[in-house]
Amino acid sequence: MTPSLNSIMSRLHIKQLRLLIALDEHGSLLGAAKQVALTQPGASKALQEIETTFGTSLFTRTNRGLEPNDAGRSVIRYARLIQTDLAHLREEIIGIMSGEGGRVSVGTIMGAVPLLTTAISRVIADNPKLSIEIVEDTSAALLSQLDAGRLDLAICRTTISTTPYLYESSTFVEETLAVIASTQHPFAYARQLSLKDLVDYRWVVYRANMPMRLLLEREFHEADLRFPVHLLETTSAFATLSLLQENPTLVALVSTDVAKFCSGYGFTTTLPLPITSRSEPYELVSRKNVPDSPAARLLREALLNPN
Repeated sequence: MTPSLNSIMSRLHIKQLRLLIALDEHGSLLGAAKQVALTQPGASKALQEIETTFGTSLFTRTNRGLEPNDAGRSVIRYARLIQTDLAHLREEIIGIMSGEGGRVSVGTIMGAVPLLTTAISRVIADNPKLSIEIVEDTSAALLSQLDAGRLDLAICRTTISTTPYLYESSTFVEETLAVIASTQHPFAYARQLSLKDLVDYRWVVYRANMPMRLLLEREFHEADLRFPVHLLETTSAFATLSLLQENPTLVALVSTDVAKFCSGYGFTTTLPLPITSRSEPYELVSRKNVPDSPAARLLREALLNPN
């Protein structure tokens, strides 16, 4: 029978989590016991208590020592996450006690990366001891991490969620889009282009059913053109840039902020192709009824009031 969450929380101790991590690192009860300052019998008893707590064995005993099974690997992975979260908690408490510093975790979709990095630069200029974790992913993945408490803030869209009422969100920037390509692309220096000019080129796009991808599909449909079949799909800005550099015939749809950043540094050129469809605005999202930490408040202010 699978134990309840209350049962696990009441019986599991931090030192037991340290033992699990040590067992994973050493592969032996003796080495792990030394690392966490237990005797070998004490470590053996603690491991039995952990396995009783979860209602299953976590390790397989072999002639090489202890090897985690599937359940063990899962528990060890979460033990490491808890250890990381406690380290982050310590950073935040130190920041609060000292009146400066602290820590904030923020997620962003690709198109908003330049906006976020500009805001972060302003915040850390005035708060040099502040630690910031940046996660780039899709809106769905970022909302999932918000739900799990792994992010404090996210720049994404709640419209993709079936439960948007779970979030506090502020619409703060309208997203406009542009088509970029390598500076070596055949149309790099064209004066004017239509979508028909690019129909035979391979596109780097977001995967199906994502807002930016749907917008591009709508542009093709309204131009009475067949949407390209052979696509390169990614949500990574770096992967997009790398692909454009490796293959000068590729084109990509990105936010105008990303396009300006890339063109400004000479990585790409923005093609003279107007995008008529409107994209959904960015939202600054957090969990409902969860107050911002001092560090999160600083970043929120910088994002919502850039001037």
